[in-house]
Amino acid sequence: MNADLKKIEEEAFSLSAPERAHLAMSLIESLDNQDDANADALWLEEAERRYQAYREGTIQGRSADNVYRDAFAKVR
Repeated sequence: MNADLKKIEEEAFSLSAPERAHLAMSLIESLDNQDDANADALWLEEAERRYQAYREGTIQGRSADNVYRDAFAKVR
């Protein structure tokens, strides 16, 4: 980690919790707003691969209720 980044990190940790949360959200949004033209194509390929595997019976589907229940349990 370079010295400038280390200094910014130290300053960020000195912020209050709400300020750090705001900074974190801003940083995440800045990453989400990057336009990665290849990402859409890769996600489409992955979705098609999974759908084909499901149709062939090599993977099983799960109900949305079970998926959400398991996901929420992991973040609690």
